[in-house]
Amino acid sequence: MDHKAYLDRIGYTGALQPTLGVLQQLQKAHLLAVPFENLDIHDGVPIELDVERIYDKVVQRRRGGFCYELNGLFFELLTWIGFDVRRISAMVYTASDGTYTPEYDHMALLVTIDGEEYLSDVGFGEFSFAPLKLVLGQVQPDARGDYRIDRYDESYYRVSRIENGEVLPEYIFSKTERAYDEFAGMCRFHQSDSRSHFRQRRMITLPTEQGRITLTEEKLKLKEGSLTQEIKLQSKAAYDAYLWQYFGLRPA
Repeated sequence: MDHKAYLDRIGYTGALQPTLGVLQQLQKAHLLAVPFENLDIHDGVPIELDVERIYDKVVQRRRGGFCYELNGLFFELLTWIGFDVRRISAMVYTASDGTYTPEYDHMALLVTIDGEEYLSDVGFGEFSFAPLKLVLGQVQPDARGDYRIDRYDESYYRVSRIENGEVLPEYIFSKTERAYDEFAGMCRFHQSDSRSHFRQRRMITLPTEQGRITLTEEKLKLKEGSLTQEIKLQSKAAYDAYLWQYFGLRPA
């Protein structure tokens, strides 16, 4: 992996010391540059937990990915810089029935800086621009909204987003370090099982400083501040045009 090419991919030109300030800048730069997407799943292209293959996809071919790819690659970059970082497993909240998905459903990162732990995540879709300090019950303001971490039970922590005073759980996680290959089973599940939400529709999305751009085969959604515009797509040609215009990608 060419780490400098990776930094170019996310448009980062700052310092490379393992400090909180650097982590904050790297996470935001990554989120603004690399889309969250599931296009390979719908194109029948296998996704494997192979760092070099993911590097080629994200950096060389300027694609996006989902958590196992994006946080898996970000882990390598942070390790190269010198951060004390470990992969952790998370279980995502399902609002429809108030339950959580299985272990390894999501990969996130836990970074220790000067004795303090921070939750870092560039592979969840909509999430905080800055890493969240692992401190219980404290509202942490972010450009993407307010977040809070508390105890779920003796083993797990819960990260929630606070919207209009309502606490909305995102996922629960433990601090246990996980090997990359421990996520292989769920990575295969999300590609092959009809129950996976990643198989329900083709989607690519990217935050902007004040909003978000999301493209599916049905519509283009442009959010900027409090304004949201939705454009229904009438043809595959329209989808292909927006894929190129907003994400710089040609269809497979």
